[in-house]
Amino acid sequence: MLGVAVDAPQHSGLDRLLDYLAERPRPRGSLVRVPLGRREVLGLVWSSTEREAEPAQGGAVALRNVVEAFDALPALPPAWCDLLDFAAGYYQRSLGELALAVLPPELRRIDAAGLARRLARIDKRLAKAQPARDEPSLPTPSIEQAAVLAALAASETPATTLLHGGTGSGKTEIYLREAARALDAGRQALVLVPEINLTPQLEARFAERFPDRRVVALHSALTPAQRLGHWLLALRGDADLVLGTRLAVFTPLARCGLIVVDEEHDPSYKQQEGARYSARDLAVARGRIEGVPVLLGSATPSIETWHNALPAAQGGAGRYRRLAMPGRIGGAAWPRVRLIDMGRLPKAQTRASPIAEPLRDALRERLARGEQSLVLLNRRGYAPVLHCADCGWKSACPHCSAWRVFHRHDRTLRCHHCGLTQRVPRACEQCGNADIRPLGRGTEKLEEQLAGLLPEARIGRIDADTAKCAGALAADLARVHAGEVDVLVGTQMIAKGHDFRRVTLVAAIDPDGALFGSDFRGPERLFALLMQAAGRAGRDAQQAAGAEMWVQTWHPGHALYGALKAHDFEAFATSLLTERRGAGLPPYRHLALLRADARTQELAQAWLAAVAEAAGDLPGSEEVQCYPPVPLTVQRVADVERAQMLVESASRPALQRFLAAWNPVLQTRRAESRGVLRWAVDVDPVAI
Repeated sequence: MLGVAVDAPQHSGLDRLLDYLAERPRPRGSLVRVPLGRREVLGLVWSSTEREAEPAQGGAVALRNVVEAFDALPALPPAWCDLLDFAAGYYQRSLGELALAVLPPELRRIDAAGLARRLARIDKRLAKAQPARDEPSLPTPSIEQAAVLAALAASETPATTLLHGGTGSGKTEIYLREAARALDAGRQALVLVPEINLTPQLEARFAERFPDRRVVALHSALTPAQRLGHWLLALRGDADLVLGTRLAVFTPLARCGLIVVDEEHDPSYKQQEGARYSARDLAVARGRIEGVPVLLGSATPSIETWHNALPAAQGGAGRYRRLAMPGRIGGAAWPRVRLIDMGRLPKAQTRASPIAEPLRDALRERLARGEQSLVLLNRRGYAPVLHCADCGWKSACPHCSAWRVFHRHDRTLRCHHCGLTQRVPRACEQCGNADIRPLGRGTEKLEEQLAGLLPEARIGRIDADTAKCAGALAADLARVHAGEVDVLVGTQMIAKGHDFRRVTLVAAIDPDGALFGSDFRGPERLFALLMQAAGRAGRDAQQAAGAEMWVQTWHPGHALYGALKAHDFEAFATSLLTERRGAGLPPYRHLALLRADARTQELAQAWLAAVAEAAGDLPGSEEVQCYPPVPLTVQRVADVERAQMLVESASRPALQRFLAAWNPVLQTRRAESRGVLRWAVDVDPVAI
């Protein structure tokens, strides 16, 4: 008899293993197809026994047989199963829900015979693989790189290391050399990046460095067949290097030897739907389970990681080792940060143009010298909202508590939450006034305005809208690298990881919003974004002396901008840790969010309040505090009302015990409340 995990959402109540009959026991991690109701679904064997099932009596349901087993596929490694078990428990998800969410979707659609045929085709391609070219000559490491490599090589036991290297300091070379060390030992390496758009260039770097090794990528932009093929290569040990986004942390590796998390601070590593796991934190857990080193790289580490890397004598947790590379390759200087005080400029000037005159002059100077500039505005679209000056109408989404964004290139209004897309009306929908105008600006409008201010410049734009079509992002980046773009406008997509050799000026437009938002992590993210953006300027050592970062701000005296001018992450992190200790926020307290979706906001909040009251009777509830329920920032999406409740504890184990005991209560109360559509627990939330 087999205990099988199948896909069942946490709120369904079907979160335990299901028993099935089988001809013989199978190891944990085997994949099978089993009947579930009237369907046949993919299942993961989690337990196995030779005990025969007893005959069904009374109203009991007789056990059903496994339909088929995927015998051509080896069982998923024990360490992978341990990681899944840990993740399901820590993030309060059912084992089957998490397992089926991280396995390739194509496995749900094929049978055992189809999988066997695919494996045969893979074997045939591997047999025809062409011999590799000679290995390239290696660059001479800098003094800082050599010191880091020596420290890593001298480590006697696997550990988690924070590689705190500034932008342009050569962190990628450390990744490459450590990967080579793992490969030489006959192991595999897993490298995580925060976003899909960073995967191709990193894949090219690894393929160039390791021409005789098989490098595969795993991310959501692959076709289902490609993703399954790469996953199979990793599982069977045929792939030496696996590069991917957050989902790749669950890649089964036959001989894992190294895990790298690049830009570890990036919030993209946290899954925001379904099983809300942190790929960075799971990478650290996987390193502990597998007994392999984990390398966390960043110029602006997350405050939690920084705290873990600080020794206890400095008020930190002392869990990670910290290695620093503060300089840039070739001794290049850091960009000079210049703040434009928008409050001192004439109001007529700030209204007439999004670009202040000093910045406009600086852009023209770069243009005259044949250098490139980046202009960062972290808001896509043409304008956040259309409005009517006569009656005050605004382009609100009828299904969400949000505005429909105006996109001028196709004359549409789009809701970025539910996806509703409509043509721009010819007149105000409320009073019929034909003079409806955009309010505010996004990257599309900024691109248009820059073209008017700099008519001789070649203006480019990169954001989620321009990158929608397959190959569009790669083509746009190739144009920038080829020097066919003078001024590149974009969102945070252009601020991370790109090695633009001709860029000497980076400008940030309207960054102040994150300083005063409701999310306590807003300043931390803004500082990271601006530091990363500044790092795009002056990456060529010969041009670095004249590189600049311009910031248009209404609050030039803010401490964040002071730390940015000094390129002083440590001072900024120290001030944030002091603030958070006083406020009782992470990393000094541990948080979870309980979210509820319902037909009305009143129902959602009432349900949250009821389960909070019921929690008071649970053992250990005195170590946990439940705050009153509140609406989400965007409280209605697709006609569903959303509310949340913050749960806090000074002890992580106490919070985990409480959440585990609370789970049955949540399932019972959800079944009793017809108006509540779904609920979810988010452990260690990154957005509040």
